Amino acid sequence: MRIAVAGATGNIGTLTVAALERAGHDVVGISRKQGVDLVTGDGLDESLAGVEAVVDASNGPAGSLEETVAWFGKATENLLAAEERAGVRHHVLLSIVGVHRTEGNAHYAGKREQERLVEAGGVPWTIVPATQFHDFPAMVAGWVTQDGVAPIAPLLLQPIAPADVAAVLAMVAVGQPAGRFADVAGPEKQDMVDMARRTLEARGQSVKLEPTWDGGLFGLAMAGNTLLPGERVHIAPTTFDEWLEQQR
Repeated sequence: MRIAVAGATGNIGTLTVAALERAGHDVVGISRKQGVDLVTGDGLDESLAGVEAVVDASNGPAGSLEETVAWFGKATENLLAAEERAGVRHHVLLSIVGVHRTEGNAHYAGKREQERLVEAGGVPWTIVPATQFHDFPAMVAGWVTQDGVAPIAPLLLQPIAPADVAAVLAMVAVGQPAGRFADVAGPEKQDMVDMARRTLEARGQSVKLEPTWDGGLFGLAMAGNTLLPGERVHIAPTTFDEWLEQQR
């Protein structure tokens, strides 16, 4: 099966390409590094020739809420339009658990716009909402660290290994369009501050973490169960401890 992966050189995109290729599929990478630009549309028609399914694991640049929504909107519009021209039969979108329960976060607003466009579009679709990845807390700490101190919100998460997300995307892509897939999550709940601390220690990085709802990237709107999966959930196998062993 010929399958395209948008965001093919990113974290999840790279793993999804590998999972599909291991299963024997013909995979087409879509990214600026590969000469295809979702926002301008350059190279899209050529890359989708003969493609039956598209996995969208793309990620936009950081910006204001308006800029982020505009980026995701334009990229998704261009991708869906090119898919219709090419006769693509299945569009698979990687989204995030909790985007419809949180206001004010630019990235989440962008993902909501993606979902809206996919649901309203002419290509049969599946939306796969995933919880935060195991490497996310340490990544956040890296974004906000100043003078060796990182303010980080004590979010309650049920994180998932990036490779497990890729495996689900690969599985869904070869199946029939299913509308909204179950929330995809790891097997255990975790505290984001503790996850960041343990990941940084495993990587030999020294950062002082300051648990706070002030001054970081996430506010009280994301507290409590906001980012946890709902009742309809697909549990992936890899625990945080198992993933962490790979980081040492």
